[in-house]
Amino acid sequence: MKTLYLECNMGAAGDMLMAALYELLPQAQKDAFLDTMNRLLPGVTVTPRSAVTCGIAGTHMEVLVHGQEEHSHDVALGAAQDAVHDHGHETAHDEAHHGYHHEHGHGHEHEHDHHHEHDHGHEHDHEHGHAHHHHHASPADIAAILAGLNVPEAVKSNAKAVYDRIAAAEAKAHGVPVAEIHFHEVGTLDAVADVTGVCLAMHLLAPDRVSASPVHVGSGQVRCAHGIMPVPAPATAHLLTGIPTYGGEIRGELCTPTGAALLAHFCGSFGPQPTMDVMAVGIGAGTKEFPAANCVRAFLGETEEGGREAVSELVCHIDDMTAEALAFAGERLLDAGALDVSTAPITMKKGRAAWALTVLCRPADEERLAKAVLRETSTLGVRVRRCERYILSPSVRTVETAYGPMAVKVGRGFGIHREKPEYRDVARVAREQDLPFQQVWEDVLAAAREGRDE
Repeated sequence: MKTLYLECNMGAAGDMLMAALYELLPQAQKDAFLDTMNRLLPGVTVTPRSAVTCGIAGTHMEVLVHGQEEHSHDVALGAAQDAVHDHGHETAHDEAHHGYHHEHGHGHEHEHDHHHEHDHGHEHDHEHGHAHHHHHASPADIAAILAGLNVPEAVKSNAKAVYDRIAAAEAKAHGVPVAEIHFHEVGTLDAVADVTGVCLAMHLLAPDRVSASPVHVGSGQVRCAHGIMPVPAPATAHLLTGIPTYGGEIRGELCTPTGAALLAHFCGSFGPQPTMDVMAVGIGAGTKEFPAANCVRAFLGETEEGGREAVSELVCHIDDMTAEALAFAGERLLDAGALDVSTAPITMKKGRAAWALTVLCRPADEERLAKAVLRETSTLGVRVRRCERYILSPSVRTVETAYGPMAVKVGRGFGIHREKPEYRDVARVAREQDLPFQQVWEDVLAAAREGRDE
């Protein structure tokens, strides 16, 4: 099973993840990746630079906007009523860290010894004589930018989901609705490049499973115009809910909101590196010096199929929704990222016929999907059970049949191999050729067995 494991011993940031994944690509895909990224957004260039951290060679992914590397790089966000960003802060414990933003230690610090507080005019007067005039983009504006990118639809969908996570976390941190969150324009284009770059690299690598180590978030405090805040910053803490984290002795903010959102979106589990035959190692290096190697390491390899993973089970009982409304709610929950949605008939108090709704999700998605259940159904409460499940490793393969290419779902693990035709393909052929569903199903299964035996 093709497995990607991300080692986050020094946290994670968007550019570091992009660089680590870039190193895993074969040369032809590296060229294609850079060609796509450098045609992505007007004025934005993406260039891999050799970097060394504590003697370890890696790559720093340099993102320039009109020839400048924007140091407020990590999706600078804030409430529309309060134009001071969590991303414009400096570490309170170390004057040597003045002025760097949310990509702390990851190569996005300002090279001047003063710190910037954002006023409502959002003008930075830098020592080197230029000023940035900052405007703002809403989540809808960012969605429009992503929709217009020349990348596969799966990449756009993943990038949109990552931004949705960040906006929801910032809204919670600021105590305002998501609609009042805004994206800082100077940081918008390079942040879009970071997020899209990670999503594109993931699409090219196409791992069957992605997991990561517990995330080192750093320690200490950071100072912004709001005052002194703890590490991790509030939005980052919300994004890392359900993910194992630790502080350690490194003073500074190591995990950025973008890094946290990308890990939460792509990683199905967090823990020790699994036993795997490693095929390639990628090093995404930062430029800030720390006592430990400032990098994200990505390991790509093969693991034994099948495994165990943590899941959250959301349960509620409903006696006042129509079957149509409940079916629609189930569709919405699956669209929102639920692993599975099921209903079962039950009898409630006073002999009322009702439904038990059960939603399976990843622990990192628990709160978001619990709120979705409350929004999409009539229930007044949702119970949560945290458990683990044993799974067969899923994949899909295409087989040649008398009806043309057909998709077959495959489950492997623990010495078990199981296959079944994709329902939608079978149903389509049955309708088009006016054949019994079961006949097409059995023909596809037979073709799948033949292909496996050859």
